[in-house]
Amino acid sequence: MKVLFVCLGNICRSPTAEGVMRALVAGAGLDDTVELESAGTGSWHVGSPPDARAAEVALARGMALDGRARQVTPADFHRFDLLVAMDRANRRELLRLCNGPDERAKVRLLREFDPAGGGEELDVPDPYYGADGGFEEVFDLVEAACAGLIEQIRAGELP
Repeated sequence: MKVLFVCLGNICRSPTAEGVMRALVAGAGLDDTVELESAGTGSWHVGSPPDARAAEVALARGMALDGRARQVTPADFHRFDLLVAMDRANRRELLRLCNGPDERAKVRLLREFDPAGGGEELDVPDPYYGADGGFEEVFDLVEAACAGLIEQIRAGELP
């Protein structure tokens, strides 16, 4: 299974989701069967490392955020089984890039996987310009949703 996490610039939310999911995949012994990456719908951070504030929160929780930002491409719909958007705006951008119903079916919102549910609010808020504590909140939301995602992968409920 190949999963791509997608946010706006690929320096905060999607690298956080990739880092959290990497830890869960390793803990589940699925390193050989689950491949993870992250990307952004925008191009302005291409080549940049994860935001230092996101990396600091992850490190405080025992996880490292690696990689460099890149932009989503149409080829990603062929490379990945699941493209997981952090919010509705990024989901719309992914759907705009889709070429047909098979590709559209691969696009999901991360909080759809949260077992506790996000209610009507399924967006993971962008902490980049937000208040103090925003990166911690994002980590909590991402962690809960990734826990649900790994369970669905383990149960064979996803392609």
